[in-house]
Amino acid sequence: MKIIKAPKNFIPLHSPSIFLAGSIEMGKAENWQQMIERKLKDFEGTILNPRRDDWDASWVQSIDNLQFRQQVEWELKAQEIAGAIAMYFSPDTKSPITLLELGLFARSERLTVCCPDGFWRKGNIDIVCHRYGVNQVSNLTELVEYLKSYARRLSVSSVGER
Repeated sequence: MKIIKAPKNFIPLHSPSIFLAGSIEMGKAENWQQMIERKLKDFEGTILNPRRDDWDASWVQSIDNLQFRQQVEWELKAQEIAGAIAMYFSPDTKSPITLLELGLFARSERLTVCCPDGFWRKGNIDIVCHRYGVNQVSNLTELVEYLKSYARRLSVSSVGER
């Protein structure tokens, strides 16, 4: 997999493409994205990772702050064009931006949600996923297995198209 982190340009994407949405919470959440990158390293395609290496928590979260705006716009664009969105809600976080992104992309048919027991709004997430037919997995191990299956499936279909 090719790893592209915010704010790097990601066009064109290599299929399959996966956006890693979910808990970061200013670095409070474990770096689950890095674990997924390691587990998928031998697969073809692109991982879009919003966890920015040079993030500065002192940035004012305002539309007028160019670095902050660039980050948010990168994330929105990446989610809009990615073939799949893998979303993780860490039980140790509140993840308000991830909740917002769930609302934005629940109807996209490209979303897989991992919301383990213990997340403070798991019931809400379960109901939204059920209502809109969003694929759910129980833990990060299952999320990785789903993403491997997705990558295999698309890699095989793109080989057949050549």
